[in-house]
Amino acid sequence: MCGIIGIVSNQAVTDRLVDGLRRMEYRGYDSAGVCTIDDGKLVRRRAQGKLNNLVEELAGNPAPGNIGIAHTRWATHGAPTTHNAHPHATDHVALVHNGIIENFKHLRDELLGRGRVLESETDSEVVAHLISEQVENGASPTDAVKTVLPRLRGAFALAITFKQHPDLLIGARLGSPLVVGYGEGEMYLGSDALALAPLTQQIAYLEEGDWVVITRDEARIFDSENQPVEREITTSGASAASVEKGNYRHYMQKEIFEQPTVVAQTLGSYIHQSDNSVALPQIDFDLSAIKRITIVACGTSYYAGMVAKYWFEQFARVPVDIDVASEFRYRDPVLEDGGLALFISQSGETADTLAALRHCKQAGQTIAVVVNVPTSSMAREADLLLPTHAGPEIGVASTKAFTCQLAVLAALAAHLAVRKGRMGRDEEQEVVKHLLEAPAALNSALDHDDDIAAMAPLIAPARDVLYLGRGPDYPLAMEGALKLKEISYIHAEGYASGEMKHGPIALIDEAVPVIVLAPSGPLFEKTVSNMEEVRARGGQIVLISDREGLEQAGEGCLATIEMPRVHPLIAPLVYAVPVQLLAYHTACVKGTDVDQPRNLAKSVTVE
Repeated sequence: MCGIIGIVSNQAVTDRLVDGLRRMEYRGYDSAGVCTIDDGKLVRRRAQGKLNNLVEELAGNPAPGNIGIAHTRWATHGAPTTHNAHPHATDHVALVHNGIIENFKHLRDELLGRGRVLESETDSEVVAHLISEQVENGASPTDAVKTVLPRLRGAFALAITFKQHPDLLIGARLGSPLVVGYGEGEMYLGSDALALAPLTQQIAYLEEGDWVVITRDEARIFDSENQPVEREITTSGASAASVEKGNYRHYMQKEIFEQPTVVAQTLGSYIHQSDNSVALPQIDFDLSAIKRITIVACGTSYYAGMVAKYWFEQFARVPVDIDVASEFRYRDPVLEDGGLALFISQSGETADTLAALRHCKQAGQTIAVVVNVPTSSMAREADLLLPTHAGPEIGVASTKAFTCQLAVLAALAAHLAVRKGRMGRDEEQEVVKHLLEAPAALNSALDHDDDIAAMAPLIAPARDVLYLGRGPDYPLAMEGALKLKEISYIHAEGYASGEMKHGPIALIDEAVPVIVLAPSGPLFEKTVSNMEEVRARGGQIVLISDREGLEQAGEGCLATIEMPRVHPLIAPLVYAVPVQLLAYHTACVKGTDVDQPRNLAKSVTVE
């Protein structure tokens, strides 16, 4: 959500600022802008909509300068219009902001009462005016920022420039990520390492409450108490090439097809193939003493957690609670001593999930995180870091991050079962054997891409679609429905198959396709019975199953999708592929923006 980049240099920066914004398009946005300092003036260019609109604006009205800030905005306060787009500026100060200033109305009223004129509806512009007031009253840039930051409640990452100081950039963060990049004769600020990948690999992550004063030659970092601090400079490893589509039409398509590789990479870091055992990173606590697991996540990560609940309870016999992060703290959950709080997030910066993590930490829970960004805020605050190895995921709709999360969670469930004495050596080897079969099974599932593309036109005209599944396929049904909603804008819902007759069956008619996930196995006959209830009421069924399942129940379906026959343990990973591809191809048929669907952001860094 929102992207920030800033550069202090002795060379022109605008083209590189725009390139940095392009690398953050995946975060989601609805307007963009840049501001540079040139010949003692703030030069600001903004545009509503896609980044190409800003590029066109800059072509007609360039923004020269050797220092600048840029931003992609995802609207919160105020509509996605040009006058609400960042950067926001006064006669003296320009800034970009990611986050939400919760007390902005009070601050805005205060500014208006002093005769300040604000041009936007945003919370962010308030910060620019507060800092500008200080500068206009004679404060230095550092003193101005130092005075204003304590007045802000909420979450923010800020990059600030000052007209009278064309070699100075100030950044600050609280609740939203911000990194400092180190170059030769120039320095950088960015929302993430990916934005800075073509510019530098040497970065430092600001901690909560940090603010930083940057010139061409150095970065001076201060903590929330305004004390100078050192933050470790690391090599980011982010690759400029990693965000290219290659020969694929969309990033989402590329990321779907990367799944066999990245799942194999992920499993490789959790499995000792020499003896077929599961291994976790070094743990500084007794995993066998865990009495209860609390899983907290949002969106697709929440559905990964729902699948994991089946595994933890089946293998390790440890009770599991699971919550959506946005609700977790507000129900005042009971957190027992000896509990493990497990947080799942692609970015490791999701605001609701991060707030829930800190709540659990204060309550004495042991903290484990499954994240795709091992340098993220969640990763740094965890007792047990469980990284996925999906690589950068650019498409807003999560695909490869989801299957890699499932791979990690399956390995964790098996390891916990071993440590709890619930799984013997033979069983562990059997579980590892099946996990190692997952990449090949994912490849087999991808072989049916053309078949799924051919049937997508049957789904595209629908206004409503239902997904059904039992056991771990129930969360997969919910995930499939989410994918279809996210990128094709078709209303879809996922249900436990047995719940159909408790209400949703009233929706069934010949215009409502019903996607049924039913691998052959112990739950197959029950699911088929529910499928027949749908068929009897004129429902159009798309059955996703293996060859045996299709032979038994595929006759009379609107369409069928064949999957490889796999062990139930890895079925959720494999059956993720057809629901992802079905959503993808349906969106392509409808002509929607697959990689950057409307109203959505990749990383939700505000509550």
